[in-house]
Formats: sequence, structure tokens, C-alpha cells
Amino acid sequence: MSGLLEARAVRRPAGAPWVPAVLLVLTAIAYPLLDPGPARDAVSWTIVLLGSAVSVAHATVSRGARTGAGVLGVTAATAVVFESVGLATGFPYGQYTYSDDLGPTLLGVPFLVPLAWLMMAWPSWLLARRLTAGVRPARQRPARVAVAAGVFAGWDVVLDPQMVQAGYWTWAYPQPSLPGIDTVPLTNLAGWLLAGAVLMTLLDLLAVGAAPRTGDGAPLLVLGWMTLGGALAHAVWLGLPGSAAWGVLLAVPVLVALAVQARRS
Repeated sequence: MSGLLEARAVRRPAGAPWVPAVLLVLTAIAYPLLDPGPARDAVSWTIVLLGSAVSVAHATVSRGARTGAGVLGVTAATAVVFESVGLATGFPYGQYTYSDDLGPTLLGVPFLVPLAWLMMAWPSWLLARRLTAGVRPARQRPARVAVAAGVFAGWDVVLDPQMVQAGYWTWAYPQPSLPGIDTVPLTNLAGWLLAGAVLMTLLDLLAVGAAPRTGDGAPLLVLGWMTLGGALAHAVWLGLPGSAAWGVLLAVPVLVALAVQARRS
């Protein structure tokens, strides 16, 4: 009987990240179906809160409370530093301003922004860890950090045009930009790659030594849905075909690599 209770105690926390992950998917489906306004803004807030909850819950369940708290603290601190410097100087993203729709701020950075980083960062690192599993041990860390930073920045390629369309922030000089996306400058992509490299290095130092106790399904569901589901919403409902095409284009190499890995295993 005691063994059965222990087994149940282990299984129950392992499912904790799935609850906010499934709720996030259901909430994200509603976003493009709503008209711009308070209801859609509330959905945006809910998505970010649920996504950040998935990251913290998964990091805690899979690698312990210390790692979960570390992922939260490191990501939030890095986000505030980069975003506040970006707002004050234009480096490294380019010049932009936030609207008041995102609520209270710290050093000019809305509280919602570090949570959005948290929603994006942990799944990006987990996916990179999976993609670089076959790399030689001596090269794994730089490969993992580089891939994670690329995934992190690629996710923003899809999300940033949607947030600009919603009026959450505005770029002073949106050109030059990626083909098909005329509202977000290339400097933003460069900035995300730099910020991603710093953040992923810190997360790697924090989390790589901890043996995972559960799978990565919940955060990878969030990553996949927010990228490919977002691309679908952009193409069909939001009138953003450029970011939709880039979302699919960036996802294809990842999906191919995962398929190759699955076939080999």
C-alpha cells in the first residue's frame, strides 16, 4: 500500500505542467476569433500567464524546486535588464515603445514581458537539448546554447508582428525587415539572438546538471502550438501571411531533425 501511495505521489506532480499547457492551447484558439479590444487583451494576458506557469511547473517537477525558482529568477532578471536597456538606448533591438495596454511596469518594462520571456525561454532550451543530444560532449554546450538562442529568436519572428498588430508596442524604424514582415526591424531579430545567447547560457549552467524526472511534452506542446498554431492564425484570421510563412519555414528544419532522431531511435 505504501508503495502505491508513493507511486501516486510521484505521478501526480508530473502531470502538473499539462494542466496550464492544455488551457493555454484552448485559450490561444480563442485569440484570433475575438475582435480587437479588452476581451482579446485578456486572452493575451492569460496565454502569457499560463505559458510562464508551464515553464516554472515543468522545471520544478522535472528538475526540482531549486531549478524551477532559478529558471524564474534568471529569466525575469535577464528580461528586465535587456528590455530596460533596449528602451533607454535602442540597443540591441532598435528603438521601440510599449503601450499602456500591457499594464504596470518596472524600469519601463511591463510585468507581462518577463513572463513572456519565461514562456518562451524554457521550452526553447528543452528543444535545443533534444536537438543537440547527438553532438560530441565537448561541443554540446555551445551547440545547445546556439540552437536554443535560435529557437528563442525564431519564436519571436512569429509573435512580434502579432503583438505590433495588437498595438502592444511600436517600432520607431521598422525597416529594413524580413521579407513579408514590414512592421518589425531586422535589428529586433539580432537583439533576440544576442539576448537568447546570454539567457540560454545562464539556463544551461543552471539546469544541465539536473537529471530530468519527467518528459518534456507539456512545454514542447506550448512551443509547437504557439509557433505553428500561431502561423495558422496569422495566415487565416489575422492577416499576417508573412509571419505565417516564416513560422512554417523556421519550423521545418526542427521537425525534420526531430523526425530523423525518432527514426534512428
